[in-house]
Amino acid sequence: MSELVRFSVSLEKDLLDAFDQFCEAGRFATRSEAIRQLLREKLTSAAWATDAANVAASLTLVYDHHRTRLTDKMLDLQHAHADRVVSSMHVHLDNDLCLEVIVLRGPAADLQHLASELSGLKGIHQAQLVIARAIADGQDHPHPHPHQH
Repeated sequence: MSELVRFSVSLEKDLLDAFDQFCEAGRFATRSEAIRQLLREKLTSAAWATDAANVAASLTLVYDHHRTRLTDKMLDLQHAHADRVVSSMHVHLDNDLCLEVIVLRGPAADLQHLASELSGLKGIHQAQLVIARAIADGQDHPHPHPHQH
């Protein structure tokens, strides 16, 4: 973990009040936790926008599983981009709808392209791509300690 650094920020009272309401609604333990999360989200978005870094993301799709060949097309696209697809989870919502969550990793532009291909298929009701975090270039796992899985 990085060294902790303290700094001060000057804000208008109404902005601080609104931020405190945000912290309370989000159930953040402290203002610092809220600021850390906002900064990480903003920095990841900046990396995504400039395609400056690899990112991890989740693509959530809600679709009609009765649509002819839709699941085949979805699987074909995922297999065609197997180097970007880390994992997927399938959930039956009701008799007609399924939810698929696909975890992706790689260059931002590649993930955006794959998400567009999948979300553009006929029968997709909803699609949302969420950037989880930036990944250090050339590193799949940026810290040296082992994990038990």
